[in-house]
Amino acid sequence: MGVFNGLFGSKESKEPTPEIPWKPLTEVNQLDVIIEDSKVKPVAIFKHSTTCGISRMALRQIESSYDIPANQLDIYYLDLKAYRDVSNEIASRFQVTHQSPQMMVIKNGVAVYNDSHGGINVPALHQYL
Repeated sequence: MGVFNGLFGSKESKEPTPEIPWKPLTEVNQLDVIIEDSKVKPVAIFKHSTTCGISRMALRQIESSYDIPANQLDIYYLDLKAYRDVSNEIASRFQVTHQSPQMMVIKNGVAVYNDSHGGINVPALHQYL
């Protein structure tokens, strides 16, 4: 089973690496802050399923290539298994169909980018800086 966990992730909840200036997204009321902050600079939200191998691979891809300075983009990490209500509210507020894993960019209070699975990549984020 260890080989499969190494390739496809494990059921253990793992926090993202600290090299990326992740902000934990844990409460619905943070979405109000995200909307306001997105009027000054873009905000990215990464929705991660801690039990999904594909989501783990997307997280690793982000971690291996992330090169955006913190003053250009705020980036939030949502453990959607632990905070399902936040995930549901994101889908409702930003009119984006829920997927996992999922990355979106919010600018001026609206979702201007949304992708999932293998489409998640750092170069796509650069387009919205």
